[in-house]
Amino acid sequence: MELSALVPFLAAAIVAGTPILFAAVGEVMAERSGILNLGVEGMMLVGAVMGFMITIVTGNHWTGIIAAMAGGGLMALIHAFITVTLKGNQVVSGLALTIFGTGVSGFLGKSYQGMPTADPFIPCVVPLLSDIPVLGPILFKQDVLVYISIILALGFWFLLYRTSWGLTIRSAGENPAAADAVGISVSRVRYLCTIIGGIMAGLGGAYLSLAYVPSWQENLTAGRGWIAVALVIFALWNPLRAIAGAYLFGGVEALAFRLQTAGIQISSFFLSMLPYLLTILVLVLVTVRLRQEAGAPLALGVPYDREER
Repeated sequence: MELSALVPFLAAAIVAGTPILFAAVGEVMAERSGILNLGVEGMMLVGAVMGFMITIVTGNHWTGIIAAMAGGGLMALIHAFITVTLKGNQVVSGLALTIFGTGVSGFLGKSYQGMPTADPFIPCVVPLLSDIPVLGPILFKQDVLVYISIILALGFWFLLYRTSWGLTIRSAGENPAAADAVGISVSRVRYLCTIIGGIMAGLGGAYLSLAYVPSWQENLTAGRGWIAVALVIFALWNPLRAIAGAYLFGGVEALAFRLQTAGIQISSFFLSMLPYLLTILVLVLVTVRLRQEAGAPLALGVPYDREER
């Protein structure tokens, strides 16, 4: 691929990977605390429809972003209540929330179907940095949410691995009994991280309806929430690796679109399958890697009952 074609392709890969990055980084936080959230897809859909609806009503996309984050956070609060307080099965709760989010988003967004966004996000050129050859057009001519996604991923990495708060979160996911023994409220940590994960998923959904598409269509996420869950495994529960993984998946999606627009005689159904085929391949490869490197948090998916320790 020539440089003149490679630069816009890589820029498109970053845009396509941004909603996955938001959701994946949030899921990293939840899983690091010991909570498996399979409701990411539903939370992204709720965030997408809430962000779109409120933007249409208010005419301000930042108000829509706040509404999307609130919608995703509320869904995550339900998940936290079921899994932390009631100690319910985390897999069942997450799947139920995905089904619930799919239905609710379809119902709420029915009258907004096909309507364009009132105040879409547009590219924001960073002075000086955008003039850097090759790198400038790829990284520094994006919309503001792309920059926010990278900053949040870097910030959560720093939080997890360079602060005492991060040690507290990781201890709740690795050995909650030991964390409880030194005075850490495991329930509080898991509630907080699960809600953060939902807020990030809602933000990822809002990016789709306010910047990437921008419009509302039923099932707008098209499985990106599931890709985000798989990406957490690919990234080995590390937000920095999630950045690279999200852009890799975004690149595959961007490639599929470019092949279609180029008129290459490949079935559109096959091209649409490419990101999900990559997801399966990644899971197979990472399963092999996990035998050699640090794997999932030891207490992931396991309800903690302090009376049993």
